[in-house]
Amino acid sequence: MSLRERWRSGLIAALIVGLAVAGLTAVQTPVYRATNQVFVQVRPGAGVGDLNSGASFASQQIASYAELATTPFVLDQVIDELGLETTAEALTRDIDVSVEEGSFLMGISASFADPVMAADIANSTAEHLQGAIDSLGSDTTANTVELRVVAEAVVPVEPSSPDVMRNALLGFILALFAGVTTAIVRSVLNTRVRTVADLQGPAGRIVLGAIPTSRGSEDAARVVVQNPYSVASEAYRELRTNLQFVKLADDRRSILVTSSLPAEGKSTVTVNLARVLAMSGARVLLVDADLRSPSMHRILGLEGSAGLTTVLIGQAGLEEVTQYAGTDGLDVITSGAVPPNPSELLSSTAMNKMLEGASDRYDIVLVDAPPLLAVTDAAALSQSVGGVLVVAQSERVRRAEFERALAKLEAVDANVVGFVLNRVRGGTGSPYVYSSPEARAVLADEAESDEEAPRADRSDRRAVSRRGAKGGTGAADTAVGGPHGGTREAPSSAGDVSAVSPRHRAAGRRAASEEQSGRAPAWELEKLGSRRADH
Repeated sequence: MSLRERWRSGLIAALIVGLAVAGLTAVQTPVYRATNQVFVQVRPGAGVGDLNSGASFASQQIASYAELATTPFVLDQVIDELGLETTAEALTRDIDVSVEEGSFLMGISASFADPVMAADIANSTAEHLQGAIDSLGSDTTANTVELRVVAEAVVPVEPSSPDVMRNALLGFILALFAGVTTAIVRSVLNTRVRTVADLQGPAGRIVLGAIPTSRGSEDAARVVVQNPYSVASEAYRELRTNLQFVKLADDRRSILVTSSLPAEGKSTVTVNLARVLAMSGARVLLVDADLRSPSMHRILGLEGSAGLTTVLIGQAGLEEVTQYAGTDGLDVITSGAVPPNPSELLSSTAMNKMLEGASDRYDIVLVDAPPLLAVTDAAALSQSVGGVLVVAQSERVRRAEFERALAKLEAVDANVVGFVLNRVRGGTGSPYVYSSPEARAVLADEAESDEEAPRADRSDRRAVSRRGAKGGTGAADTAVGGPHGGTREAPSSAGDVSAVSPRHRAAGRRAASEEQSGRAPAWELEKLGSRRADH
């Protein structure tokens, strides 16, 4: 993972360090520093020899004078003179005496919160140092060496501490170091699947699609209907295209969609994939096989009390529990009642027969299965389908968890046809805008028709129920939806034609035209191209 992908973490760390340095600088009490200069000279003697010996003595003793200036012997007198509420030991930390090698100049600096008091302390220390030398030395020493203040300490205007410029430079360096270090550490220690490269891994797994995170008010489960021009909708269409070239086991036209962990968005991916497949002209059946935590009935607003479990225990047929999902060509079988033995039902012979029967009626069957690491349902069900599509949410599943999930599929020799990276942040791309106003109007009409389809479908069911009450229909006629993408049996009279939506009639006219011209439907041509590509 590149450092560029961790710039946010580095920036946050840099900001924290920078703000910490700025805060410490702001809360520090300003300290002022005043400095005077004292010249150590030799008093005039009787001759040249006396001057030479006095100068030699002064150079030898000036270091001792500097140490003497910070002793209680001198500072106690400074404290008494200035009335300071401190001790000599504490005042020693605020006084600094400096002497350059080979020089007779001695600098006495005092630091204090009050600039006036800082200057007074420095000057008083120099004054009392001379008295201490006179009282401690012999008569010869006192007459030989003299301290003279050549530059008195003046009241400072600017504080010496904190040094804003120095702290700003230090803060910048520390913030830069913290940001880069954080980015490197997170890149090295990160164990989550985040990018397509992470999903591919060293084995070079086939990634069929990368779905970006839906933004704003978009409903992730209805993005291809609500916003067909969005980047997410185009990503689902790309997934549909790539899926047409995968090889399914034993020519089974069924694909199981699962994930490693719960809440990775596999059901959302399955719904949108089913819709874009149906929009391409395919007859699609979506089966909710997550018998432990079903969600399709909530996502699509369908009846959930009868469904897959009803068929598997033999209480209803496939046609009786099939529901129209609001998109032409798409039918749904919800999970039904939650059973006590979901694994046994999903791996049963009845499930195999149900999938075989659905594959005979539909071009593609999508099965939404439970997560792999949570239960064994998906691994068991993978033996009954033509292929498995694994969904991984970016920055949620860890690589170790992802590998464990794949190991479960490998253990049962499942046919994994590809992978989908879901909820990718910062996805690149832009919505595809048709240059033709007519084309945009057509797509807008189709989206509106998809929104109105559930209401029209309910009207169709009421009309069928009324005909059934008169004794003219059977169980198959009263089913919710049909095995061929939501189309019903042809009306028995001209008056019943109005119950069929314009899109149903248009689809029928296109199919009839293709049959009369001897041309295969678009979906069949795509499957033929897929088989040729496989060979």
